[in-house]
Amino acid sequence: MKFRYVLLGALVFLTAGRSWADIPVFKSTASDQIMLEITIYNSNIGLVKDTRNVTLCKGEGELQFIDIASRILPVTVYVSSAEKSEDFRILEQNYNYDLINARVLLDKYIGKEIKILNWNKYQDTKEIVKATLLSNNEDQIFQIGGEIFLGYPGIRILPELPGNLIAQPALTWLFANESEKAKKLEVSYITENINWHADYIMMIEKEEASSELTGWITVDNRSGATYRKAKLKLIAGDIQRISEPQRDAVSRKELMLASTEPQFKEKSFFEYHMYDLSRPTTIENSQSKQIRLFETSGVKIEKDYRIYGSKEYLVRPYPGTSQKQNVEVHYCFRNSTENNLGIPLPAGIIRLYKKDGTGSRQFIGEDRIDHVPTDKKIDLKAGEAFDITAEKTQTEFEQISTRLFESKWRLTIENHKQKNINVRIIESMYGNWEIIESSHPYTKLDAFTIRFDVPVIRKGRELITYQIRTGM
Repeated sequence: MKFRYVLLGALVFLTAGRSWADIPVFKSTASDQIMLEITIYNSNIGLVKDTRNVTLCKGEGELQFIDIASRILPVTVYVSSAEKSEDFRILEQNYNYDLINARVLLDKYIGKEIKILNWNKYQDTKEIVKATLLSNNEDQIFQIGGEIFLGYPGIRILPELPGNLIAQPALTWLFANESEKAKKLEVSYITENINWHADYIMMIEKEEASSELTGWITVDNRSGATYRKAKLKLIAGDIQRISEPQRDAVSRKELMLASTEPQFKEKSFFEYHMYDLSRPTTIENSQSKQIRLFETSGVKIEKDYRIYGSKEYLVRPYPGTSQKQNVEVHYCFRNSTENNLGIPLPAGIIRLYKKDGTGSRQFIGEDRIDHVPTDKKIDLKAGEAFDITAEKTQTEFEQISTRLFESKWRLTIENHKQKNINVRIIESMYGNWEIIESSHPYTKLDAFTIRFDVPVIRKGRELITYQIRTGM
């Protein structure tokens, strides 16, 4: 029967009179790993499952579990063993993060005597003085020969390495063991400072009716550990987390590596989506790694031009003023199997490219998408049109009562392109509204939005007029 033991980081289960002194010490490093799996969430955390073979003594001992993430959350540590519960028990757990460095070493010698070597390399002379370290805060303070020195040049020499210092973070367990047989321990924990996000590249074909779409996953590892030949899973979705006090930021070092043959398998998991890489991969510490998510061609797209109006115009006079209207360029496509897609797309940025007259690929814009389920339409804004201009003019305004207004509008669209276009004018309504008259038909999209679909011939101009009654 498999037993599982939950360990709560800083909370230790003390046994009266038991001491860690004079017991055998065992170390387990990454070389003992038989399986490593990491599940990364797009909320800057990862779940690490580290399975190792360990051989321990019979009776009580100390096991140092080394090669773990320095950004580990100790309260999330969970240990499971295939052995029977009566054979192996964990009595205490400590998370040791008092790592060796110059400041930590000197802190151990506050109030003690050390040596300072002062070497004059120009005169090739060396002098060693004995000093008592009084403080190691912002400035080091020494007592030398009955005098107090605020700082002192030279190399600090310590008589020995203090105990209880380690070179890297470790989980340390006090265990009770009834068998000397090798044991298989699976240790899982959550670490911070590891994240992933999606990026997409869309190459739009010349006729602007189809495209190629490539998805990439970028894993950013600042967790303080390297995951070698790990089984990688990615979770897309918004998980609930409780806020904790901010921890010190980990220093960042940028490094980009690309994988050439990614093979992700997507499946539903709880209320999220999981992307499972079918081959092991290595994620170095302080590394950003890109892995291909998918690549497909023949994705049908639609291009349109849009003008978005503002409802504030409907209840205020704008005498003699023409408002310039931005003409946005949009591409739309559906995430469906019929459109050579049909997989849930994680949130990310889609970057749009198109080849120019010489066949060179040029960047034309980008837009961010949220998580997109299958069969949902995706709308991307590429930018604003250069050769299409629009101006909006209020031709009449009347306040019928304190809460009732009528206004007339003229929208002028000029097409300077060498081809015919269609422009969508999307107007936001206000309060109780009514279109009294209009030069072009419109579609009511919802309770407060209408749309005009207006064709404009090449090198031509189109005037759209309409009158609106608005009640507040």
